[in-house]
Amino acid sequence: MTNKIRINMLSQATSVDGQGVGSAYIEQVALVRENADIFEVAVNSKKGDFDIHHMHTFNPQYVMRLTKRHINVTYVHLLPETFDGSLKMPKPIFWLFKKYVIYAYRKADEAVVVNPIFIEPLVKLGLKRENITYIPNFVDHEKFYEISLKERNALRDKYGIPHDKFVVMGCGQVQTRKGVKDYVECAKRNPDMVFVWAGGFSFGAITDGYKQLKAIMDNPPANVKFLGIVPRVEMNGIFNMCDVLFMPSFDELFPMSILEAVNSRKPILLRNLELYEDILFHKQDTYANAPDVDGFVKQLQKLANDKEYYKHYQAGSQVISDYYSKEHVSSLWREYYQRIYKKWAPIKKIKSWKKQNKKTS
Repeated sequence: MTNKIRINMLSQATSVDGQGVGSAYIEQVALVRENADIFEVAVNSKKGDFDIHHMHTFNPQYVMRLTKRHINVTYVHLLPETFDGSLKMPKPIFWLFKKYVIYAYRKADEAVVVNPIFIEPLVKLGLKRENITYIPNFVDHEKFYEISLKERNALRDKYGIPHDKFVVMGCGQVQTRKGVKDYVECAKRNPDMVFVWAGGFSFGAITDGYKQLKAIMDNPPANVKFLGIVPRVEMNGIFNMCDVLFMPSFDELFPMSILEAVNSRKPILLRNLELYEDILFHKQDTYANAPDVDGFVKQLQKLANDKEYYKHYQAGSQVISDYYSKEHVSSLWREYYQRIYKKWAPIKKIKSWKKQNKKTS
């Protein structure tokens, strides 16, 4: 086709601070806009004849706009069961909320998943396998990168952290499924290390485990610092200030914080979840992992005291960083939007397709 494909991005992902979904949304929109030779991109526009409506968040006003006049794409950052351990609300409301999410996903023509492990559950929910595409998140290397030792030490001074301490970073919303209690327990067992958590209660009191976690944040062990929600523009410094990213989550999606941290060449320590195995190249031993607190403590002590072990997982982070490059993911989006346009435009008789068809007939 000669005309540009017009895409309307529908999202409120940046309305709640401290969410990885917001970071992924910002990066994806900026990336697609760089392909200006074939795409014209708008955000939350209520006017114009768009070829594609791409729903990043399932707000009701966006679900209502998934009509037959457009090719409708839904981004799947999470599954309904993901809310277990994240939000706490009355069971009937929780049940209705999950049903609504399923309805929103089913209403779209196409779904994009950020993790291939989501595909099978979505098929079970009624989505057609042939309409589901895996495109990973990515992080711009110009925004997240390794800084100098002098800059790192200046940041440690800012947060009152000695230059010679081994610093363990946790990241994400403070909620039960993120494994915050295990993180704090590991800190208690390693009093010689400093533990820094970047993130807070993005959803306030409806966060699962709010009261207990709030009590921990208000009175943490002496070697634990809860920084609260940190603006994304400051996160590169936080990753660089620390020695390892430790995420003991019990359930995850595709954490942007991992992709951000590996750009600073920091080793990653994760709970041994199946969802990481393919996307983070588990067979290549790119990240340290363990099943429980005892295992986490052993891994942290080895990373702190064994230089070769530490270097091994630094190299693993580089492997992850190289794969999730801007250039690679850009080529995937470029192919994707063109492919679904050719697939759906004749079926839906999209306006731009009808105009193009008249010219060539």
